[in-house]
Amino acid sequence: MTMVKNKLKNCFCCILSEDQDPKISPQKNRDYPWNMYTLKELVHATNSFHHDNKIGEGGFGSVYWGRTSKGAELAVKRLKSINAKAEMEFAVEVEILGRVRHKNLLGLRGFYAGGDERLIVYDYMPNHSLLTHLHGQLAADCLLDWPRRMKIAIGSAEGLAYLHHEVTPHIIHRDIKASNVLLDSDFQAKVADFGFAKLIPDGVTHMTTKVKGTLGYLAPEYAMWGKVSESCDVYSFGILLLEILSAKKPLEKLPGGIKRDIIQWVTPFVQNDAYEHIADPRLKGKFDLVQLKVVVKIALTCTDSNPENRPSMMEVVEWLKNGVGSRRKEIYIVKDRVDETEDDEDFGDDDTDYYETFDMKKDSGKVPKLPSRTR
Repeated sequence: MTMVKNKLKNCFCCILSEDQDPKISPQKNRDYPWNMYTLKELVHATNSFHHDNKIGEGGFGSVYWGRTSKGAELAVKRLKSINAKAEMEFAVEVEILGRVRHKNLLGLRGFYAGGDERLIVYDYMPNHSLLTHLHGQLAADCLLDWPRRMKIAIGSAEGLAYLHHEVTPHIIHRDIKASNVLLDSDFQAKVADFGFAKLIPDGVTHMTTKVKGTLGYLAPEYAMWGKVSESCDVYSFGILLLEILSAKKPLEKLPGGIKRDIIQWVTPFVQNDAYEHIADPRLKGKFDLVQLKVVVKIALTCTDSNPENRPSMMEVVEWLKNGVGSRRKEIYIVKDRVDETEDDEDFGDDDTDYYETFDMKKDSGKVPKLPSRTR
């Protein structure tokens, strides 16, 4: 982490000297892959961080929509307060976003650090977050039809697999949840918010650390003992899959103050082979039942209570593509058993130029067996 701080310290020095000249436009520093903005530019782009420009808010601060003088849209995260914790999360996010490039990760445009201001500039995502569509202001519009949900599941899995397996050192996100999956104009998933992320050196299988993240998504070994590994992200992703399918929140408060998690909710339907009751009612029965079963089984394997039994994200991507991406888009109204096949849009691997029906018996090796549940 000292290395991260030193890198950013050097960058901040460059930014502060740049900011003395308000006419300077964002420039790419030779040593770093991001742009360096002046405070004046970002204040102008966001209309002085006007309330009407605010598109998100959390414990860290607020996110604002902005438009540059050249007409480019962007999103600006403005930290609420500057303390050691906020400074660290800012440094980690800028460092990690600066080193990763993937179609399913939110792109970093640049940042500003000077005085009491810490600003991170991202690509603007016009379709907001997955949370907004599942539980928020856009939920009633049901813009997430079945093909889009499967596309989002595969895309977010690919982004996470990239962090775990292709970046060196590997990165554990530690806060996979619906609000941290953003959607571009084509509903392409973009995993976002790397403030809690951990860099894992080669040869290290797990670390013990202070627990970060969101209740309902935390793997049990992490929540109880602070043991963090890539399988913790896999667990969180399994919860996210169930949420995408059902639009149920990870934790529900029942009458009497009892809390029920999404795994407890879904398990009886699986045991009784009543998978159709798991799908979001707002889909009105328009979903692929075979795909639903496959994704539920993948989700339950990801959330196995034993981290050693969980798959890697590479395996999850393969299972999703085999069970969802290579299957023809077949949507039928489950309630009325009326078949309706649509061939106009495929989703999954763009390189796949053939279609096949996913046979549960023939392709049983491509999806996991259900873990035993003793919960």
